[in-house]
Amino acid sequence: MSTRPRITFNKKGWCNACQWMAEKKIMDWSTRKEELDSLLKKHKSSSGGFDCIVPVSGGKDGSYIAYNLKHKYAMNPLTITVKPALSTDIGDKNLSTFIQSGYSHIHISCNPVVLDRLNKYGFVEKGFPYYGWLIAIMTAVIRTAANFRIPLIFYGEDGEIEYGGSTESKNKSFYGIEYMKRVYLEGGHEKILNRIAKDSDISESDLFFFKFPKDSEVSEVGLYFAHWSYFEPWDSYRNYIVAKEHCGLIEKDDGNLDTFTNFAQNDQALYALHAYMMYLKFGFGRATQDAGIEIRRGSMTRDQAINLVQMYDNAYPYELIDTYLDHFKMKKNEFDLVLDNFVNKDLFEKVDGLWQPKFEVGKSFSI
Repeated sequence: MSTRPRITFNKKGWCNACQWMAEKKIMDWSTRKEELDSLLKKHKSSSGGFDCIVPVSGGKDGSYIAYNLKHKYAMNPLTITVKPALSTDIGDKNLSTFIQSGYSHIHISCNPVVLDRLNKYGFVEKGFPYYGWLIAIMTAVIRTAANFRIPLIFYGEDGEIEYGGSTESKNKSFYGIEYMKRVYLEGGHEKILNRIAKDSDISESDLFFFKFPKDSEVSEVGLYFAHWSYFEPWDSYRNYIVAKEHCGLIEKDDGNLDTFTNFAQNDQALYALHAYMMYLKFGFGRATQDAGIEIRRGSMTRDQAINLVQMYDNAYPYELIDTYLDHFKMKKNEFDLVLDNFVNKDLFEKVDGLWQPKFEVGKSFSI
């Protein structure tokens, strides 16, 4: 979708995600493989301690990275999970199974009062319903890395490169905290923290796990942040197969209301709301994202994708509304008002109390 933030198109009409798809099929990855080998050799612990950190949820991508580091590269990764506010049974089971498959692990449970409050402020002020958790999967992990003095952190794919967005990090093996704040946190981190700091029941120490360390702390430990997708061609389905075979990953039996896949983003209930708000803001939802991935990996045609998007994308999360209202401590009219505030009214109109698209998927649409 041309409404995706920071996406660009070439003269052929290809977005930068599809351009990268074609490019990575023919590029020589050996140089980046050598760069990875050198990086891992540099950070290999001489005392038998942990060599690097991998944030994991028990899902396909973190499991794939941890498995490769341990079994292909003979590294000793410390895996870390930041517990989401509304974890699911299948997510909890997948995480437990992953750990039991042979990994050292730290489970961080951030102050739930702060986490829930940040999620609410992110929802109301940014249209981002798990914003507190999104902050913490960066800040709490980095804080832990600094405390344990483990400087190398591997995150998964660079979503900007893989799915269409800024290409500034395309040829960079490392990225920094400023990039996290500006791109992944959409420039709103300080605003949301300043908002919660005004709450009388929240202290400075309560916010520790939600604040990035100072530059001096980062440089003292020599922290490096890398996307695994920089070093090898990223394939989320391959990751799923590896995680299923070697780390015990299981899928949802009953599928999802908002997409045709059942093996990804199963760890928390707030993701369905995040995907729905993405749909209201930009005109594409989780099914469009998944279909784009399948088209680029050559397993689906555009016509097949359009049919699936028409079936799944406009998915108001009826069955989870009570859960969301309880989490955000809101009434239904307050909740719906937040949705209304973030709807792209050039793309949607309200019909019988629900927002419906003015556009038809598969046809060009200009605003």
